[in-house]
Amino acid sequence: FIGVTDFTRSVPEMIRPYVPGDYTTLGCDGFGFSDTRAAARRFFNSDAESVVVAVLSALAREHRLSWDTVKKAAEDFELNDPTKA
Repeated sequence: FIGVTDFTRSVPEMIRPYVPGDYTTLGCDGFGFSDTRAAARRFFNSDAESVVVAVLSALAREHRLSWDTVKKAAEDFELNDPTKA
């Protein structure tokens, strides 16, 4: 499961006890960033491309696909390498 918000990650974290299995949260934790919503989502890794990479990462953690697939998607979407997080 992936929880995504335009607010802090603490919002989707509130339901963690009720989510069965692996749960990843993405959100806009931070202050002082002023730009468009799209730019903020990219900056905080909560845009659509980041959600895709988060899902792929969760699948790789469950050994359902290789980390090479995750790294390729992150490169294609010009995101940071998720294996170094």
